[in-house]
Amino acid sequence: MILNKALILGVFALTTLMSSCGGEDIVADHVASYGVNVYQSYGPSGQYTHEFDGDEQFYVDLKKKETIFWLPGLNKVAGFDPQGALNNIAIGKHNLDIITQHSNSTAATNEVPEVTVFPKSPVVLGQPNILICLVDNIFPPVINITWLSNGRSVTEGVSETSFLSKSDHSFLKMAYLTFLPSADDVYDCKVEHWGLDEPLLKHWEPEIPAPMSEVTETVVCALGLSVGLVGIIVGTVFIIQGLRSAGASRHPGPL
Repeated sequence: MILNKALILGVFALTTLMSSCGGEDIVADHVASYGVNVYQSYGPSGQYTHEFDGDEQFYVDLKKKETIFWLPGLNKVAGFDPQGALNNIAIGKHNLDIITQHSNSTAATNEVPEVTVFPKSPVVLGQPNILICLVDNIFPPVINITWLSNGRSVTEGVSETSFLSKSDHSFLKMAYLTFLPSADDVYDCKVEHWGLDEPLLKHWEPEIPAPMSEVTETVVCALGLSVGLVGIIVGTVFIIQGLRSAGASRHPGPL
C-alpha cells in the first residue's frame, strides 16, 4: 500500500506535431510527445518516454540505463542514447529541489483515478486473450496496479506501460494480463492511489448467455412446431384454391 502522501512533481517538455487545415483552424492529425520527463520526490523516481498518438514508443530504464522499445521492430530503424534521458532527469531533479525550497514543500493535489477493464479481443472460452486495465486521470503519477484471479494475486503474464501524458497534465496507464477465458474464472484489477480512500477493485468476468430452462426450451419448441403446422395448413389451402381456380378456367362458358 502506498503510504507517503507528501509528493512534489516536476513535469516535462512536450513537442506536438500538428497540421493546419485551410490556413485557419488547427487540426491535430498526429500528436507526438518527445522527451516526456517526469521526476518526483517520492522514491525518488522518474521516467523518460517518447509517445506517438497516445501510444508509448519507448522508455528509458533509468536503473539499467538502457532504452526499452515497445513497438515491435522500432529498435531496428531507430535508436536513442539513454544518457540523454539520464541528463534530463538530473536537470529535473535539480529544478525540483529549487522549486521545493521556494514553494515551502507544497504537496500535490491527489486526483481520483478512473478505472476500466476490457478484453483486447472478443472473448471466446478456451481461446487465449488479454485483459486491459485502463487507469485514467492519474495525478500524481504514483500508483500500484495488480491483478487478481478468483481473489488470488496473479504475477505471471502481466505487464504495464509507463505513465502516458495527457494535455491536462494528468496521466494514464494501462496494465495487461494474458489469460485463458473460462466460465469458472473471474478477474479484478486492483488499483491503489493516494486519491482513493481504499484500494479499488474493478471486476471483470466473461459474459456467458444463461442456458434456457427446460420449461422455456419446451415452450420455444412448441411455438416453433405450431408455426410450422400453421405454415403447412396455409400452404395447403392456397394450393387447393389454386387447383380449383385452374380447373374452373378450363371449362368453356355458355354459347
